[in-house]
Amino acid sequence: MYDCQEVSTLVFVRWLKFLFSFRKKNSFTRELSHLLGYYPYSLELYETALTHRSQGESTDQNNERLEYLGDAILSALVADYLFKRYPYKGEGYLTEMRSKMVNRQQLNHIALRMGLKKITRFNRADSSLRISHIFGNTLEALIGAVYLDIGYKRTEKWVMKNIILPHMFVDELENTEYNFKNKLYGWASRNGSILEFETIDERHEGGRRLFTVAALLNGESLAEGKAFNKKDASQLAAQAAVEKLGLSGGEEPINGFPDRVQSAPHWYF
Repeated sequence: MYDCQEVSTLVFVRWLKFLFSFRKKNSFTRELSHLLGYYPYSLELYETALTHRSQGESTDQNNERLEYLGDAILSALVADYLFKRYPYKGEGYLTEMRSKMVNRQQLNHIALRMGLKKITRFNRADSSLRISHIFGNTLEALIGAVYLDIGYKRTEKWVMKNIILPHMFVDELENTEYNFKNKLYGWASRNGSILEFETIDERHEGGRRLFTVAALLNGESLAEGKAFNKKDASQLAAQAAVEKLGLSGGEEPINGFPDRVQSAPHWYF
């Protein structure tokens, strides 16, 4: 049995917890609404979209399912945008441009510029997350949540207004090289060198497998890359090798975006 003083203390502690939780949720809602440009109908949906696996292991507590959905929606919207913008371009050009627009590194930069890092819930003590593209993945999850919350047509307008027009400058992306492996293979071929990519380390960090891949030039390690899958790790190794060899040549991915917005295409209205 509790005495009166203990009961009063318990009530006070619970009240403080409730107040802290309320303020925290209110702050999150305010920041989310500012980012979205509207008040979310389903707050829980967005909380899931902004929760990384490091903070919620089960599939209903993290954003991996929403990331899968948002990835498909963004890809479809970008494909539609390019199809209408370039009526005389072939399938190969459209496919390459879409790949550049939804490139993982490109999406990560956009997410950071939009301020997603501030409201994303992830294990900030996990150093391995700093080298991953979790914010680009979170952006895709957010798009999935927007779609489920307000429907496809409104999502199309939201993506156009908040992502494609202010951040995806297609004229610049046309001359941007994101496939560093292809660039490095081309350079190696022209110079009679042998280029290989080899997984040199694999370990578990934060419940996930972290791969280290080395770019080998004529059997010698030129650069390394780390990521949670071998494809991204090899691209990072290739990017580091390209920079080390001085092959960027003005085709660097856009790390900071110009303070301007593209004009909306006529079919947007």
